[in-house]
Amino acid sequence: MAEIYVDVRGETCPVPLVEMRKAVKKAQPGDIIEITGNNVASKKEIPMAADALSLAVISIDEQDGTWIIKIKK
Repeated sequence: MAEIYVDVRGETCPVPLVEMRKAVKKAQPGDIIEITGNNVASKKEIPMAADALSLAVISIDEQDGTWIIKIKK
């Protein structure tokens, strides 16, 4: 199992979603993808996209306007 880190701080839609999809394509089943960002819309869209792709959203944490979403492939 590997962890893939995607940092999209300062990026606006659709960049965080595109970067998440790229990471998902690279990931092997069981890998954890950790996406860090600060765009409010992306915080809602990434979990919805993960659900649509049948991926498990492990956690969504936010501190000082920066969020970290962990997804398992």
